[in-house]
Amino acid sequence: MAISESFIQQLRMACDITSIVSSYVELKREGRNKKCLCPFHLEKTPSLVVYEDTQSFYCFGCGTGGDVITFIMKIENLDYVEAVKFLAARVGLTVPEDGQDDKLAKQRSRILALNREAARFFHQSLKSPEGREGLAYFAQRRLTKKTIITYGLGYAPNQWHALLDHIKSKGYSYEEAALADLAIKSKNGRYYDKFRNRVIFPIIDLRGNVIGFGGRVLDDSKPKYLNSSDTPVFKKSRNLFSLNFAKNSPEKTLILAEGYMDVIAMYQAGFHNVVATLGTALTAEQARLISRYADDVIIAYDSDEAGQIATTRASNLFEEAGVEARVLEITGAKDPDEYIKTYGADRFKVLLEQSENVIKNKLKRLKSRYNLDEPEEQVKYIHEYCLMISELYDKLERDVYAGSLAVECNLSKAAVLEQVEHLRKQQYRRKKSKEWKEIQSGKAVYVDKINPERVKYPKEAKAEEGILYFLLNHPDFVSYILERIQPEQFITSWNQKLFALIIQKIQQNSPLELTYFNEQLSPDEMGRLARILSENRDLNHTKESLDDYIAVILQHAHKLQDAERSRFSLDDYEQYRQELFKNKGKK
Repeated sequence: MAISESFIQQLRMACDITSIVSSYVELKREGRNKKCLCPFHLEKTPSLVVYEDTQSFYCFGCGTGGDVITFIMKIENLDYVEAVKFLAARVGLTVPEDGQDDKLAKQRSRILALNREAARFFHQSLKSPEGREGLAYFAQRRLTKKTIITYGLGYAPNQWHALLDHIKSKGYSYEEAALADLAIKSKNGRYYDKFRNRVIFPIIDLRGNVIGFGGRVLDDSKPKYLNSSDTPVFKKSRNLFSLNFAKNSPEKTLILAEGYMDVIAMYQAGFHNVVATLGTALTAEQARLISRYADDVIIAYDSDEAGQIATTRASNLFEEAGVEARVLEITGAKDPDEYIKTYGADRFKVLLEQSENVIKNKLKRLKSRYNLDEPEEQVKYIHEYCLMISELYDKLERDVYAGSLAVECNLSKAAVLEQVEHLRKQQYRRKKSKEWKEIQSGKAVYVDKINPERVKYPKEAKAEEGILYFLLNHPDFVSYILERIQPEQFITSWNQKLFALIIQKIQQNSPLELTYFNEQLSPDEMGRLARILSENRDLNHTKESLDDYIAVILQHAHKLQDAERSRFSLDDYEQYRQELFKNKGKK
């Protein structure tokens, strides 16, 4: 049974590997990743690592690895199709039957085209006499014409069927409008526009598709904001407003704002690395999405109580996702939009630079819970403080915070650091040694059964894996690589097979995430691919290093050719010598 890429993509987004794996084993945070005792072999020290940013796992003890589908195949003893059905049932999806998926693909295509037409309609309505109120609202919010065009902002006329009449003239049905959540069907079976007398914010995905809309009222009516519900092309928990712009920012930091206007105001002020959730609190899926585009994030929520509660929740999700988070404390304004209007972009930039990291923010809140004039409470505060900073992985960070506590509570820094290190030893005693050196006697040790030639040609195999990793992360280099080396020039046969498969996927415009290799590779082969990804993820792969990898393989190929020529020369000489003796005997 062939399962389409579009459904696998839907399943992949719905199945968080951390959630799935943690339902079988206990996961513990270790840096940006999570670790656990491997369920596929006996061990005392955790050696299975879950990489949340790539939604993959790899065990350094037994070599098992892959994606969430591979994990289910191994732990439930299922084949590929059974594992897909198992996961689909778990998250409430139905695996499409033959032909059904084509129908869904056409439906999605129609909805995307309909959304694009609706966005054009709303934008044109804003510029028409009917849209004066909407234009006045944006002017009052000090948005420029350029910003309005950049975001494709619009206005939904104060009529019941304005959009419906327009899209009907373009060949779309009322049923399709309802499916796209642009129209609502009443109890008596009549359809009417969902968005009326609201300014409109189109929601655009990373490919430039209009996938949904947000609408804000122009008066005091409720709800203040109305957002698209989930549709076949839109899942609000898995998308972020303005990520289509933020992903192109050279900044390695993303700013997370609370609403559309905060994002647009910051963008207009020159801060293009800003995104917002879509009418809901931040989700784990959105936190993981942010981790793909940023090394750290600044949470810039409103300064009111609700904003502070949301900040705490968001910081916990970023911690789970392994993203360095900082908290923006806004004083003198209720939100970033108001702050920029009041104090200007330069002051806001300074405010961003002064944002506190999550640990500093947590320590500030910790201190607010204790009366440090009371000795008993001070002891509790010191203990909790030390416990909190003992979980930091950066030694320099621990040193700095230990120094702050020493000054604050009139302690010696050495005593604080001693307590911190004592707590660290208690927590990480079983994690200090390398995983494979602590594998108990008789336990399975990793043997590369998939690519046994790797033992014979370790340098060349490592170079091949460097090319494979580079190509998976930079598919646009495929022509550059193929101009210099072909699959048949790879030394090890399995890497050669994988190289050819990756090239085929790139040429067919297929996704390159680990999940999409399950159909072509066995679970053991998926483990081998996961190992390549795991071993190379922290290396600096540049175009220069790619050239070095290619040179290593070509150099070995030249050596083989020279040896082959040398061998034939010796054979020829031996044959010539025998011929001489034979002729001499005849004389």
